[in-house]
Amino acid sequence: MILDPEELGTRDAYKFLIGSVVPRPIAWVSTVSGDGIHNLAPFSFYTVASRNPPTLAVSIGPRTDDQAPQKDTLKNIRDTAEFVVNVVSMPLANSMYESSLGHSPDTDEFAEANLTPAECEVVRAPRVEEAFISTECVLDQILPVGSDHLVLGKAVRFHIRDDLYKDGRVDLETLDPLGRLAGNYTKLGGIFELPMG
Repeated sequence: MILDPEELGTRDAYKFLIGSVVPRPIAWVSTVSGDGIHNLAPFSFYTVASRNPPTLAVSIGPRTDDQAPQKDTLKNIRDTAEFVVNVVSMPLANSMYESSLGHSPDTDEFAEANLTPAECEVVRAPRVEEAFISTECVLDQILPVGSDHLVLGKAVRFHIRDDLYKDGRVDLETLDPLGRLAGNYTKLGGIFELPMG
């Protein structure tokens, strides 16, 4: 079977993408508005863009409601030139889900999700204190890509729970990261090396 994205249309092409580009890590992005309101939202179009300097890439799509012309996260990043990417571990799954709901721009998603905003070293945006790993980022650039915006952020500080960092490596089993599938989620089912015997 061969599918033409233009014939599928925007909605069905999107459904194909999220069903075939799997599993995807989740960037749980925390920002602060110019008025000091904390914002927290998950994005599963996320990856590493550069190793030197360490740079993260988050793709932010348009809002799916009529509350504002752009998502609060994108507006805050544009206004403040900073953000934090927090890793979603399994114990934080329900809190992440709560932060994904369509809250109004004047809502503090940290409060809604019963999470603690923790002070960062470089950026003004808070990190999620309960997150096992958080990365402070300063904005490098925002690239319009079709209907979305690709946000590139240079990592300026890494925060990691003491017991997760061993011999220069992250303990992935203890991190227990949540991943995104099409409309559902996944977790680590086992770690192995290749080639298999």
